[in-house]
Amino acid sequence: MTHNSAMQPFRLRAITALALILTVTALAAGRGGAAPADIPARLTDQEFWKLTEDLSEPDGTFRSDNVLSNEMVFARLVPDFVAKVKQGGVYLGVGPEQNFTYLVAMKSRLAFITDIRRDNLHLHLMYKAIFEMSADRADFLARLFNKPRPAGLSKSSSVADLMNAYWNVPTADEAAYAANLQAIQRHLTGTHKFPMAQADLDGVARVYRAFHWYGLAMNYSASLLLTPQSGGNAATYADLMKQAGANGEPLTYLGTEEKFAYIKDMESKNLIVPVVGNFGGPKAIRAIGAYLKSRGTTVAAFYVSTVEPYLKRAGTFETFCASVATLPMDESSIFIRPGNLQNLVASGAQVAPPSPDMPRLGTYQIGVIMQMATGCVAPVH
Repeated sequence: MTHNSAMQPFRLRAITALALILTVTALAAGRGGAAPADIPARLTDQEFWKLTEDLSEPDGTFRSDNVLSNEMVFARLVPDFVAKVKQGGVYLGVGPEQNFTYLVAMKSRLAFITDIRRDNLHLHLMYKAIFEMSADRADFLARLFNKPRPAGLSKSSSVADLMNAYWNVPTADEAAYAANLQAIQRHLTGTHKFPMAQADLDGVARVYRAFHWYGLAMNYSASLLLTPQSGGNAATYADLMKQAGANGEPLTYLGTEEKFAYIKDMESKNLIVPVVGNFGGPKAIRAIGAYLKSRGTTVAAFYVSTVEPYLKRAGTFETFCASVATLPMDESSIFIRPGNLQNLVASGAQVAPPSPDMPRLGTYQIGVIMQMATGCVAPVH
């Protein structure tokens, strides 16, 4: 769940009870796609930081910190997403770690993750440093949660083995936290030479503290204020990472060493760019679109989370739709919209109820894929 919201009605047809696709008309002239070769192979440190700063809006607020998602939908959503998305394209997203799974699934070559909270930028800078500094998934988890690496883990370990091994490992002490934090900040400001203000360094420290504090049991309710979690049976970090397909195949970005390595490579090439911006704001989405147009490329996928209710309540629904209409798209461009059944029905979606055996970890139990168009789209009757 995230903050930003969505879209004018556009007719859709059901694909399955858990994945929908919207029929779409051709886009206006001048907005067609270009070859994926127009996507930069890497961004310099200076280009990365300039994009982050130039595309961003002022820091905003949301009702929760969103340091972790709660979307237990990958088994139903990822296969349909892979079948419909243009592989190797540009990805737009919002929020925390679930973006990495979609990036791997579509083999994205460039991504922009926009969120109203600057703390989300801090979160992704933290992830960036930890990915780049880690040799493998076990090393990544040790740094992310400030835990000593258990013996016996290797690159061939299953994601369940990794989660189970780290679950009972005690978190390291305050001195280890301080040393790991210093290494993360030094990587960002020394290795990359990002000119981070003290407020941004403090933001990275605040986000890293949350992972240190909650560990693998953290869920969507985890707060940067380090208050007791009240998420009930909401999915933990470990639950989220262990999601698998119908045949048991791992789906998340930590599902295999190859998936982890793909995100590590993107991060190392500065190709996952965090942006501060309200989906209903005047700048961020339009600025990303202008940059992509200047490169002659299109948006392949836009993960929008459950944006509709928030923008509608804020009265910025139409602004978001107008901004989406400026994005460079083609007939294959799609929205990814996980959501719960109640919100989807309230927004007009015609969907079958979830099966009785559907997992109840987390509130997100249904997935929607919709094609993008010159205007905004939403599930309708």
